Amino acid sequence: MNGLQNQFEFTVEPSDPKALGGQVVSNCSRESSHPPDHQNRLRERFLANNGVGLVDRDLLEMLLALTDTPRDAKPVANRLLQRFGDLNRVLAAQPATLGAVKGVNRDQACLLKLVEVIAHRMAQTRILRRDVISSWDALLTYCRTAMAHRTTEQFRILFLDNKNCLIADEILGNGTVDHVPVYPREVLRRALDLNASALILVHNHPSGDPSPSSTDKNMTKQICHAAEALGLRVHDHLVIGIESEFSFRSAGLI
Repeated sequence: MNGLQNQFEFTVEPSDPKALGGQVVSNCSRESSHPPDHQNRLRERFLANNGVGLVDRDLLEMLLALTDTPRDAKPVANRLLQRFGDLNRVLAAQPATLGAVKGVNRDQACLLKLVEVIAHRMAQTRILRRDVISSWDALLTYCRTAMAHRTTEQFRILFLDNKNCLIADEILGNGTVDHVPVYPREVLRRALDLNASALILVHNHPSGDPSPSSTDKNMTKQICHAAEALGLRVHDHLVIGIESEFSFRSAGLI
């Protein structure tokens, strides 16, 4: 967790009343109005129906309360949803950005990121040590889970062996809201290091529209030509949007 913690800058309120002119100030006073059993009712509903019927705010509230039980977490959950839009985007937000939302402390931000990592791992287990070509739906689910709700572009490579089983899933670049630098030489050098036989290229479009740009198309051609010269195959290049994805192979571009 040290990597996450170092990205935060939180203001700690003085605990000594004298430091505030003899007045005890509480930032939580307006956020403690819910009955003591409010969280218990949410937990009972969650356990009775396995989360069915609970909206994003309810789930966020439960998560936040796990690290700050005495406080009412609903206002903080509301602020997170107002800032990011939905639960997926809250979990995908950078730790420092989460920490900038009023009421979110370091432990809560770490817990939210922990949930995101666990979700990614669960989706990844569906494609590990399997032929990813025959498990294509699971592959798409994994890519959506990992990338669809990011606010900046990310480029990752799935390296496969000669049986199309996943050797490694690596992020080769993080960029801005509309660009991520990709260097074909680095892609292929890493493939040779891993003794990979095939590749699947994946990147996301934070705008939500997965349509490839001319830059995406040119870069894909460069990687495919270089890979062919080295005896490697590029199975596909997937562009992940919020609600859909674009496949270069399905579109006849590979």
